Amino acid sequence: MTDSPAPGGVTQAPSRAGAANRTARAPVKAGRPDAAIGAWVVAGLLAYLVLPWYAIQDSAWYSVLPQLFGGPETANGLVQAFSHGRGWLLLGLAGLVMAASSLALLPGRKQGQLLIAGGLMGSVGLAACGFMIGAKGWSFEWLGRSFGDLSIQQFGMGAGASLALMSLIVLAAFGIARLGYFKGDLFVAASVVVCAVLMLLFIAYPVSKALYGAFLNEEGLWSLAALYERVGHARVWGLDCVAGGVRCGVAWNTLALALLTAAGSTVLGTMMALMAERGALRWQTPLRVLAFLPIITPPFVVGLGLILLFGRAGVVNQFLDYAFNITPTRWFYGMLGVWVAQMFAFTPIAFMIMRGVVQGVSPSLEEAAQTLRADRLKTFYTVTLPLLKPGLANAFLVGFIESMADFGNPVVVGGQFSVLSTEIFFAIVGAQYDQGRAASLAWILTLFALAVFTIQRALLGKQNYTTVSGKGDSGIAMVLPDSVRRTIYAVTLPWMAFTIVIYCFAFAGGFVQTWGRDYTLTLHHFKTAFAVEWGQFGMVWAGTAWNSFFTTVKLAGLAAPVTAVLGLLIAWLLARTQFKGQGFFEFAALLAFAIPGTVLGVSYILAFNVPPLELTGTGLIIVLCFIFRNLPVGVRAGTAAFRQLDKSLDEASLMLRASTLQTLFRVVLPLLKPALVAALVYSFVRAMTTVSAVIFLVTAENELATTYIIGRVGNGDYGVALAYCTVLMLLMSLAIVLIQLLVGERKLGRRKSGTAAPIKILQGTP
Repeated sequence: MTDSPAPGGVTQAPSRAGAANRTARAPVKAGRPDAAIGAWVVAGLLAYLVLPWYAIQDSAWYSVLPQLFGGPETANGLVQAFSHGRGWLLLGLAGLVMAASSLALLPGRKQGQLLIAGGLMGSVGLAACGFMIGAKGWSFEWLGRSFGDLSIQQFGMGAGASLALMSLIVLAAFGIARLGYFKGDLFVAASVVVCAVLMLLFIAYPVSKALYGAFLNEEGLWSLAALYERVGHARVWGLDCVAGGVRCGVAWNTLALALLTAAGSTVLGTMMALMAERGALRWQTPLRVLAFLPIITPPFVVGLGLILLFGRAGVVNQFLDYAFNITPTRWFYGMLGVWVAQMFAFTPIAFMIMRGVVQGVSPSLEEAAQTLRADRLKTFYTVTLPLLKPGLANAFLVGFIESMADFGNPVVVGGQFSVLSTEIFFAIVGAQYDQGRAASLAWILTLFALAVFTIQRALLGKQNYTTVSGKGDSGIAMVLPDSVRRTIYAVTLPWMAFTIVIYCFAFAGGFVQTWGRDYTLTLHHFKTAFAVEWGQFGMVWAGTAWNSFFTTVKLAGLAAPVTAVLGLLIAWLLARTQFKGQGFFEFAALLAFAIPGTVLGVSYILAFNVPPLELTGTGLIIVLCFIFRNLPVGVRAGTAAFRQLDKSLDEASLMLRASTLQTLFRVVLPLLKPALVAALVYSFVRAMTTVSAVIFLVTAENELATTYIIGRVGNGDYGVALAYCTVLMLLMSLAIVLIQLLVGERKLGRRKSGTAAPIKILQGTP
């Protein structure tokens, strides 16, 4: 291309500096979000002025707002720094001032460097001082030996400190975007950095603090020999069962059980999803209802129902003894019982993941295969199943990790069959407390999860599974081949009947006087738990279960939407952006599932019982445990859904000058409704029914439904426990219906009725 001559006949070369400036400013021009920088600077300054800096004991932060300029416990950040001798707090204020000065510059590298310098100086400075200075002065002995005793102390972070620290982190992320990373998008940069900090703080930090105990010997000194001695023990890796012995090591038991459960739940969940979306209409509604029953039930209810059926005194053994004179035994207890219980517990997760993936399969691709003379069976195996590959891999991964981390089912029906999660539990709460052994076994779980995660990424690779694009799809989903339909019905219908039987037992247990002895119908157990009386000042919640009920609903209701939004946001970042450390970023989001709930609970106690995050005994620590324990399901469901969405949809929205945030809410989110429903439902019901992750975090003021039920079971009061479980099942069923009504179904522009006309090939047609 030849440059056009300037007036006077002189040809002017284009300015390199001007071209470079246009290129550098191109990403910023679309949004020019300097207003976002100013907003976060203002938020950080307000955190120093109008909020208490430290956490307030036994009361809410807003209750002490009139005392912001008062004593050392309730004052704001400025008063703490100037009046109470905590000058290190000025590091954050200096960082905010430096970030504010960047607003005088044009968007570019200089502004980015100033934002990064201010954000890092403030956030790293505040965080470092928070970890080094505690309630008794220096937090580490070596600091006292180096600098002498410190008379000034500080408490856990409060509302002011949290908001100021968040503002500084976001401003540093904005600076990274201004340097040209993340394509200059401030929202993407802030999302990646904030999500990474949250996972580092609430997953990696507490877990690593607990796992560090694996390297400590009995004297508390660091030793690799201590780790090798604990991990390499025959009780962990023994293969006596192969050589004719009684049992194998707990590592092999856990691995075999996890593989069986993952494979079984994935296959059954996929069959249920195909039956719900491609099967006869008369089965769809019952299937969708029954599929959610195991997930809305406390885990020990399924185990109790299975024991009532197959235990030594169960219905099946009693029938065999009566009809065939077969002596009742404990044949069900062991690996078989745990596997059946886990299949009931984890198949609904696979169903929810796979249902959204099945919905996303484009009928046009199936019709194209049939046009090329492929019959329905060949089309199913060569087109439909390969397009389900991302969902199958994600469902298998979640099932594998869930099985490894499961604690309740092995304890209830495991008998002498040991797995890593139960061994860790007894190492922590058993007669001989051994944190080092528990940490060593947790290392094995983490490595197993890492191995399966790596294999899954290698299998999927960078293949394209996009089936939802910007083009309308008016096709009708292909009817299942007869052989496939018969196989699915032969497997899923007995499973549905089995589910009904188990829950009938569990439901009836709350309405009889004493199960096994007195079957008189009664409502006494419901009255004991949920009695309501009228007192002198109005209605009184007199039942013994009301306190735990209200607390559980409140904390689960707070955690569920945060878990769903954060999980889908992380999935979007993994699917639509590229940055260094992306693989580690994804593994960190899944790490909470690889750690048993008991270890995660103990990790939170060890990490968050001292400043700067002094959360032990509060409801917030339970909410955080809910969020990051259930986060992986939202991530995996969103990842599977994003693999089916064409990136051109996002690009078209951005080309029409919509911001990244507008694209997420107006284009992407409506297409992610199945994944959103799965994340919301799972996070809410798991928060309502979890046991192992919170058993060490509850207090008398924050008692949860599951801990109340376990207490009743421990006292032999099964009637009240089962009555409470019935109420929980009804509540969570109502919650699932409301979530589905509020979120709705996604619209893909496809016909939902009509019969696909058979494709006829005329003789002689070329």
